[in-house]
Amino acid sequence: MLVAVLLSGVIVRLIPLAIPLPFVQIALGFLIAAVFQRGVLIEPEIFFLLFLPPLLFLDGWRVSKLAVLREASSILQLAFGLVFLTVIGVGYLIHWMIPAVPLPVAFAIAAIVSPTDPVAVEAISRRVYIPRRMMAILEGEALFNDASGLVAFRFAVAAAATGSFSLPQATLSFFWVSIAGLGIGAGLTWLIMQVRTFVTRRLGEEPGSEVLLSLLTPFFVYFVAEHANASGILAAVAAGVMMSYSELSGRALAATRVERRAVWDMVQFTLNGMIFVLLGEQFPTILAGLSRAAGEAGGQPLYWLPVYGLAVCLGLVLCRLLWVTVSLKLSAMKARRRGAQPPEVGLRVILAVSVAGVRGAVTLAGVMTLPFALDSGAPFPARDLAVSLAAMVIVFSLLLASLTLPSLMRGLHFPANSRVQREASLAQEAMLQAALESVAAGAKRRAAEQPDQAAVYLEVADSLTATLRRQAGESPDGVSAEKLAKQAAIERQLRLEAIAASREAVFHLARTHRISDSLAREQVRLLDLHEAHLR
Repeated sequence: MLVAVLLSGVIVRLIPLAIPLPFVQIALGFLIAAVFQRGVLIEPEIFFLLFLPPLLFLDGWRVSKLAVLREASSILQLAFGLVFLTVIGVGYLIHWMIPAVPLPVAFAIAAIVSPTDPVAVEAISRRVYIPRRMMAILEGEALFNDASGLVAFRFAVAAAATGSFSLPQATLSFFWVSIAGLGIGAGLTWLIMQVRTFVTRRLGEEPGSEVLLSLLTPFFVYFVAEHANASGILAAVAAGVMMSYSELSGRALAATRVERRAVWDMVQFTLNGMIFVLLGEQFPTILAGLSRAAGEAGGQPLYWLPVYGLAVCLGLVLCRLLWVTVSLKLSAMKARRRGAQPPEVGLRVILAVSVAGVRGAVTLAGVMTLPFALDSGAPFPARDLAVSLAAMVIVFSLLLASLTLPSLMRGLHFPANSRVQREASLAQEAMLQAALESVAAGAKRRAAEQPDQAAVYLEVADSLTATLRRQAGESPDGVSAEKLAKQAAIERQLRLEAIAASREAVFHLARTHRISDSLAREQVRLLDLHEAHLR
């Protein structure tokens, strides 16, 4: 799988067509399983434990909390209300299309295809410009709707297996799974961070241990939450959110933050790719069971199965379209009652949100947990059909989003986000003011401590103050902002060229054995960090 992830990045750059990276990875996974016979079948419990906690933890860590809070109403409506609408609407659609599928099993299929996949959403967003607000809603929805979809799936399967269903029990279970999962994730992470702070204050901080602690945290909270019959998925998300707030304390060393970011970027890239490769490895087995799936569909010809899969996918899009449209109408009515002017949302944007609900490996891993037999000992009805439909929905949703999103978003002009600009200006002003005050106070203090060096300290402070103001974009008297921007661009280019020349000089000294390779690596690392900052 790692080799396939590596090759996929090369292949997607070699082929002339603009094929999304996930499709290349799925194709390589299919090749591994069908041709080389080296594929592995998804073990749902292992898949959920190994792949979901770190990825959801990272999403919760890096997602914009302010953006999620601002869009909390839309996110909660999509993550919970839309899921339950989808279970009912698509469940009845499946039962109507394929009467051989019992209604509880149809609800189970609808439940497992209802949650969007955060990995798939992120993969699609790399190729298409998606406005910041829309992306925040899609990311927030994908973080939370797994829990509601899996809870609905669990109860639909229980109803199919036992023939009974209790709405009060299902409601209580849903609230326990959600609230306990969030509480366990946030509480345990807070406790871990408190212990970490206690230890580092007394023994010092070691970046490698800090990185390892951040890697272990999502697995730990997921494991504890699952054993408490709560949502390990929501626990991992809550742990990531709590980790981000802990990071805002600023206690970690700069070296720890740099190393941690590099490690997590690599983990994210690797696991995202492996998920799609693993997804591709399931298709030979699914294809082998198509004849049984056709038999479970009432003896329909095989070509009807893709038709059913496409119909389910379109049903999911229609449910999203109806939900988003009604939600926008209600939000506009509330805004007008408050005397505010609701934002104009065009049809193309609504359609884009509707097709952007991409399904992924979470759906396939979930459907694999369907039991093989009922409590009575009879075979579970339409199991192969459910797996086949889930796989087809994943493929069709990826295809639909890849083909339609670029055209839907093309040519749309979104106004500049004034809030983001204000926040950036506020941060820039705060950093500059803090830096200037620090320089002035430091120079004055040291000048008082060493009176014979006072002139030198004040001269250096004046020079550094001018440099800080220039780097912050302040225009000196008589210099236009346009000229200052051109000067900054020229200076940046000259600095990059100087860094490249310096790096080559260091490499030359190391190649000719005039300095040690360890010293060369250290100097090049500093130059690389400076270059990364400039870029």
